[in-house]
Amino acid sequence: MHDAILDASSWVRRFAPLIPTEGSVLDLACGAGRHAGLLASLGHTVLAVDQDISAIEGLPNPRIQSQKEDLEGDIWPLSGQQFSGIVVANYLYRPFLDQLPKMLRDGGILIYETFAAGNAQFGKPSNPNFLLNPGELLALAASAGLKVLAYEDIYLDQPKPAMVQRICALKGN
Repeated sequence: MHDAILDASSWVRRFAPLIPTEGSVLDLACGAGRHAGLLASLGHTVLAVDQDISAIEGLPNPRIQSQKEDLEGDIWPLSGQQFSGIVVANYLYRPFLDQLPKMLRDGGILIYETFAAGNAQFGKPSNPNFLLNPGELLALAASAGLKVLAYEDIYLDQPKPAMVQRICALKGN
């Protein structure tokens, strides 16, 4: 589990302590569970959701519940659920993007980080459907009435060269 925490994004590590400890945290498109592990280590109950949960099912942490879902189907599978925090890293599916702020409890924190326009010059992802447009996360926060605590749209050279957009936003006061 310690390796998973070290593998966690520096952005997520930086802002995860802001997530309220009551309620559960959604790790959306969780992959191998690097952020679920970090969040559980901070005392959170985590719902780790992905279309392939084989890598996370084996995590021996009672704070992490895995759930297999098709996140890109016709119906949003997490409709009506509420979370004190939502973490998304390296994943973008626009048809349901506006659902995320609705799923935050008052006082909840959204931490989102993924590839941005301009990333194609460094390799994959290069499809515009998987790259955030300039200011797209700011627009999402604004349309949902979230308070932006931090935002970047930058070039990163670690772990590999990439254009990245990331936000930490609060629902409510």
